[in-house]
Amino acid sequence: MTEPLNDWTHNVTDIPSGGLDREREAMENERAAIAGALHLLQLPKLVVRYRIKSLSGGSYRLSGKVIADVEQPCVVTLDPVASKVEAPFDVEFRPQVETADNDEDASVLSGPDIDVLERGIIPVGRIVFETVSASLDPYPRRPDAEFNWRDPHAGEPGKTSPFAALSKLRDKT
Repeated sequence: MTEPLNDWTHNVTDIPSGGLDREREAMENERAAIAGALHLLQLPKLVVRYRIKSLSGGSYRLSGKVIADVEQPCVVTLDPVASKVEAPFDVEFRPQVETADNDEDASVLSGPDIDVLERGIIPVGRIVFETVSASLDPYPRRPDAEFNWRDPHAGEPGKTSPFAALSKLRDKT
């Protein structure tokens, strides 16, 4: 399967020296592809506001915000659970990414994510897709959903104690 929004890219040669500001709204077929890839019931809205600016050394910074309306299945009832995603992103694209094996105190939260700049292309769509995916509720649940399942093979509640089986074992010794 091809990645949704794979045509949301910018060539670094097209980015002006003052930076590039954009607002983009996903079309219906793009939203349907993302919904399918993320197992959503619906994705009625996906808007992205972002800025790309040039940094020193041939690096670029992509920062912005994803705003989306999503519908996921409830983990209890499978009924639709509507929610809103508002998530920022901040990624630096560098021609080469250095690994700092000796810097054990470096925090992954101390700055922007760092990615390799490949073929002079900033993959905005991939970053948007990853941001939406990471921002989804992993266990969406309707407020009124109740889990009332009972094991049909278990005894009546209150009539059997979990320690009853243990006491039978103790009596045998």
